[in-house]
Amino acid sequence: MSEEILNIKNLTVDFGGVRAVNNVSIALQPGEFVGLIGPNGAGKTTILNLITNAIKPTSGEINFKGQSILGKSPDRICQLGISRTFQNIRLFPQMTAYENVELGFHSEPHYSLAEAFIRTPHARKIEIDTRKKAMELLEIVNLKEHSHARASSLPYGLQRRLEMARAMATSPELLLLDEPAAGMNDDECNDLVQLIRQIHTSMKYTIIMIEHHMNVVMDLCRDSRIYVLNLGSLLAVGSPTEIQNNPDVIRAYLGERKQHD
Repeated sequence: MSEEILNIKNLTVDFGGVRAVNNVSIALQPGEFVGLIGPNGAGKTTILNLITNAIKPTSGEINFKGQSILGKSPDRICQLGISRTFQNIRLFPQMTAYENVELGFHSEPHYSLAEAFIRTPHARKIEIDTRKKAMELLEIVNLKEHSHARASSLPYGLQRRLEMARAMATSPELLLLDEPAAGMNDDECNDLVQLIRQIHTSMKYTIIMIEHHMNVVMDLCRDSRIYVLNLGSLLAVGSPTEIQNNPDVIRAYLGERKQHD
């Protein structure tokens, strides 16, 4: 078996007197697609924030491709090959769909300010290559015909797709998807499943996906594993069938439903 691309060991984070993540360990092989689920407040998004160093852990380890990424800046983590989407869409609303994706390619500078100012052949070639790659990503997420539309003018489901394209523009090896199907109806979820499966197959990303739509999780993770968090702790790990039939998982979700009733 190849070396793990991501290895999280005994990760813990405290916010004041609240333990948001408690001694969680997660490991992924290159190319895996792993689901991360749990009731509201279970600590799922906190895990992604810890991986990208949006917040700092109290204790534990996070290793990416065999090296610790603890303490590295979010932009450096992005350059190393980790990208993400957000539960709440974070596009630049007044920029076009193309411009939003193009920004992703500039996460790491490829030419100097002086080269950009005098438009050297090297800078012009990179600009041409960037435009080609940005349009290719927009085509992958079925947004090519909307390339000149402002992000704010796109329907909600297309904004979700645009955010995925922008995350892909950084050329990640590990892609973190935070509730990509949030706010979508059943038909939109079905279309999204097909798109994410296509991206995973063609781009060979390793993917961690947080999602509350259980049909989406079970479908996309059918050949892999699902991690279940509850109250910050790892409750269960297993195949979709094992997770669906796990009594501890059922109780955790039933407890959430009772709170909402």
